[in-house]
Amino acid sequence: QVQLVESGGGLVQAGGSLRLSCAASGRTLDNYVMGWFRQAPGKEREFVAGISRSGGSTRHADSVKGRFTISRDNAKNTVYLQMNNLKPEDTAVYYCAADRALYSTYAPHGMDYWGKGTLVTVSS
Repeated sequence: QVQLVESGGGLVQAGGSLRLSCAASGRTLDNYVMGWFRQAPGKEREFVAGISRSGGSTRHADSVKGRFTISRDNAKNTVYLQMNNLKPEDTAVYYCAADRALYSTYAPHGMDYWGKGTLVTVSS
């Protein structure tokens, strides 16, 4: 079993940047496909970005393409989400999640382990 802890959230003005980190413990991260998800108040949890076990393949939601970038450092057991040109509609709790499957659909219900989330607030 893997434990995930997110960090790096906070309050930022529109147009600003943040980098989220997701640190894993319990098992090495290269055993998992990793994803970032977010949930805004009153909305369902949604996929933001995902990355394969090796880091060689990534996927980003259309709403964040060109602004957010997912990456991973398996040696540090950490996954990152670089968020640039933030918009007020990016305000949400951001979660990282791990999938034991070799390939993931990044459906929230299909992820096996979740962190507790970190809050990102973007002011206009």
